[in-house]
Amino acid sequence: MEVKELVSFYINESLQTLDVTFRLTRDSDEVIRTDQIDLEEAEKLGYNFDSGIITENYEEDDDFDEVYDDINVDDEEIKSFLNDYYFENLKRLPKPELF
Repeated sequence: MEVKELVSFYINESLQTLDVTFRLTRDSDEVIRTDQIDLEEAEKLGYNFDSGIITENYEEDDDFDEVYDDINVDDEEIKSFLNDYYFENLKRLPKPELF
């Protein structure tokens, strides 16, 4: 079992989840798998997908706005995590759905 293609991913910071759509090497092009994984699970395996928050001072009266960093995560890092995650949690592997 190996992730061959990452169709999409989104790091949802408000829910602290990684939302992914992918295909395994054994999947045809007509199916996809979709999952939502807690970022805490990624941290347990040594991955950190949290982009963090930068606080910047925009006004002289010390009012602060939160600005989110760009998420610097590439497809290969997500695929690596998914391979590790589903190796450890095979029962959590989502079933294929028609695309």
